[in-house]
Amino acid sequence: MDYRRLGASGLKVPALSFGAGTFGGSGPLFGHWGNSDAKEARRLVDICLEAGVTLFDTADVYSNGASEEVLGEAIKGRRDAVLISTKTALPMGDGPADWGSSRSRLIRSVDAALKRLGTDYIDLLQLHAFDAATPIEEVLATLGDLVRAGKLRYVGVSNFSGWQVMKSLGLAEKHGYPRYAAHQVYYSLVGRDYEWELMPLGLDQGVGALVWSPLGWGRLTGKIRRGQPLPKTSRLHDTASFGPPVEDGHLYRVVDALETVAAEAGKTVPQVAINWLLQRPTVSSVIIGARNEEQLRQNLGAVGWTLSPEQMKALDEASAVTAPYPYFPYRRQEGFARLNPPAV
Repeated sequence: MDYRRLGASGLKVPALSFGAGTFGGSGPLFGHWGNSDAKEARRLVDICLEAGVTLFDTADVYSNGASEEVLGEAIKGRRDAVLISTKTALPMGDGPADWGSSRSRLIRSVDAALKRLGTDYIDLLQLHAFDAATPIEEVLATLGDLVRAGKLRYVGVSNFSGWQVMKSLGLAEKHGYPRYAAHQVYYSLVGRDYEWELMPLGLDQGVGALVWSPLGWGRLTGKIRRGQPLPKTSRLHDTASFGPPVEDGHLYRVVDALETVAAEAGKTVPQVAINWLLQRPTVSSVIIGARNEEQLRQNLGAVGWTLSPEQMKALDEASAVTAPYPYFPYRRQEGFARLNPPAV
């Protein structure tokens, strides 16, 4: 397993990390992801550690805390061998104190996560969404207190816009607050919006990307093909509305290219899709999920080899879309491009 720095921080993370959203799954979304109990989760953790996957990502909102609880049981007795990443800020109830990143909510949420995980510290805490109702200074000051208390090692964000990340980094530098080391983002061959603004920001500011849903919300598993109906077993029947949309024509162009490259490389479609991500700028780790041992072992096969420049180019071209304003002039017009050459 390749290990990479998390952004500009000193934390080393594996190129692949494990998403524990399948642990203890319940409800209309997480129940379709998976519902591994502690015994099965411990077996999946065993396989991950054997392969060098030491980072496990979860969130308080995953199955209302059950994911954190099952992960805590699965790593019991080997806390020092793993890195725990969890997230908070999304609603955990209907009350006014059950969501957001206020000082009181953050302190309470971190203490609750520590209890569910069965540990006294979290390696990486990420804010799951931007809280526009709480001053950024309050958020950062509270995170600083939690770091100094030894409850957190590093902090990051997830699903923030560029200005939200940049303003937070500016205030952190101004006041000496903890700096966000990571941004957990959606990024895949059928969803490259991360490249327009957030990737250049990550390059400039040293913020590492942790990639969620690298298979495009289950669309790049190799089971979806042009001219064929959606498989009856696909979770997209029930979960497509929860995730990022993809236009059918674009999806099939990418799938066609993936199948061609996979045949050339002697790999599976998911392995190729993940390997492409691992060669992209700012990507510190790609979060893989698995409902069972077979899926996990297949996804682990995405490392230990590299796509050729020609194969990368073929996938780049098949997945390319027109950048939104104000970015498209910098891709299309020579004068703009000279002033701001693209990061990728």
